[in-house]
Amino acid sequence: MDIQQKQIRNIAIVAHVDHGKTTLVDELLKQSGVYHEKQQVEERVMDSNALERERGITILAKNTSVMYKDIKINIVDTPGHADFGGEVERTLSMVDNVLLVVDAFEGPMPQTRFVLKKALELKLKPIVVVNKADRPNARPAEVIDEVLDLFISLDADDEQLEFPVIYTSAIQGWASTVPNEKGENLLPLFEMIESICLPPTGNKEVTQMMVTNIEYNEFIGRIAIGKLQNGTLEIGQNVSVITPQGDTTTQKIGKIFTFDGLNRREVSQVDHGEIIAISGLQPINIGETISSVDNPKPLRAIKIDEPTITMTFGANTSPFAGLEGDYVTSRHLKSRLEKELETNVSLHVSQTESKDKFLVAGRGELHLSILIETMRREGYEFEVSRPKVIFKEIEGKLHEPIERVFIEVPSEFSGAVIEKLGAKKAELVKMENPNPDQTRLEFLTPARSLIGFRAELLTDTKGNGIINHTFEEFQPYKGEIPAKNKGSLIASDTGEATNYGLFHCQERGTLFVGPHTKVYTGMVVGQSTRNVDIDVNVCKKKQVTNMRASGSDENIILTPPTILSLEQSLEFIGDDELLEVTPDNLRIRKVQLDSKKRIREWKSKQGK
Repeated sequence: MDIQQKQIRNIAIVAHVDHGKTTLVDELLKQSGVYHEKQQVEERVMDSNALERERGITILAKNTSVMYKDIKINIVDTPGHADFGGEVERTLSMVDNVLLVVDAFEGPMPQTRFVLKKALELKLKPIVVVNKADRPNARPAEVIDEVLDLFISLDADDEQLEFPVIYTSAIQGWASTVPNEKGENLLPLFEMIESICLPPTGNKEVTQMMVTNIEYNEFIGRIAIGKLQNGTLEIGQNVSVITPQGDTTTQKIGKIFTFDGLNRREVSQVDHGEIIAISGLQPINIGETISSVDNPKPLRAIKIDEPTITMTFGANTSPFAGLEGDYVTSRHLKSRLEKELETNVSLHVSQTESKDKFLVAGRGELHLSILIETMRREGYEFEVSRPKVIFKEIEGKLHEPIERVFIEVPSEFSGAVIEKLGAKKAELVKMENPNPDQTRLEFLTPARSLIGFRAELLTDTKGNGIINHTFEEFQPYKGEIPAKNKGSLIASDTGEATNYGLFHCQERGTLFVGPHTKVYTGMVVGQSTRNVDIDVNVCKKKQVTNMRASGSDENIILTPPTILSLEQSLEFIGDDELLEVTPDNLRIRKVQLDSKKRIREWKSKQGK
């Protein structure tokens, strides 16, 4: 018989990037008394990762809790981007309710769709929070209609369509059940959570907990995090740990922690419905079930979206290898990737024919670029190849991943965007104008068409294009897509870039390096204005003579170099190029550094 834990509410908070969910959690923590009155509180406290703070996005799912009256509200902050689908899947399996935060002006946006779809499939109880209701251009009534349309398009059931609505300003710290009416505090939101959100239910007859996250502590080892769905657990208890493959081991629980505000509180025993952290189980992995020894029963494994993008990671082989990184060998690289697999369930890593190279598959370019950026900040030095999509054979036919793409551009550029994506085998499925000057476009597009497209979009729209995309499904192969030909400017000599050398190269294209930058033969130093690679000598020095030409020394005027970010570098590199990643620098290089050998290889391919 299932029993309700009426003193607990487990809630996932879901929103598109920048719609204010992390700020809302901050305010819930403040108003529930987690912080004392004079405590200095850092903004966006749930975004603890340095990359999250820089980019303003949530990458890792995190847990906290607040108290309202005698009810404990466990809150889980979820990633808003489809590339972190593995985090979303695990998070939603721990909760019974979902707080959908939408901007009072923008309404539901693409990444809202991705996470909400998962939540509705799991039959979670939704509450719609219309945030930023204090904005002068807020349009709450239209936004609610758009949310309803979104629920209908995602096949929500009748009960889910009757969602309650509350209007908030997270930045000002108030909530109201009436549109266009300012509240005093977040009390109406707390009351709605108490009265409407479903308490967790469970069975005392059997003990079951799915491990949905793993942390590591150097003093107590691996810590398993998840929701105790059934039964009870206590310190020192023997439990069965069941893998998704059915293998079972008997282990003893060390310590049990519950979430108390932003901290953890050690407890001796815990009942079902609570989100907990457990130490002492070694080894333990995501997706495994903790159950009782006398009646071990596994829970259904979490279904994770398949990877769609693959890249090759390898030890750095450039002439500058080992000069800037702390961890430079393939052994270091392999160890780090294996460690990432323990917590990043959407990632797949396999060995290639070369012992120094590894095939890494992920949910998208952002998913892999976050991994690359994290590793370089930890001191790793390595090289990566151009991203490629993963093809599948289904019923004897080749299939490829299709993305649902949402683009918002000024109306004057919509024709150019439609034409460009049309050439890339994209299918336009929706076009609307939220206002006369803006156009929203929705496409179904092969994932391979999007590699490098973001940079093209920004160029075509003069920096005003916004693009989001989520994985849709695998569809039959769409055929060849014409590749955009772009040539590279390649350093012909090793040395230090000079003003004189750069000045005579800049007319051939856009330079990526400035004066005094160290370069090596075969390193890409810019993008050519032509569709072919050009060797240039950026290290060239002016001939020294005892004659001085009047005025010529002062005529060297350099255009500032274009410094590519990590994402821009990944979009730029071609199939015959690599990106050298170090803690200090990102360098694009040719796979074959020797120009004569490159030409011979190119001619042999042309002859085939």
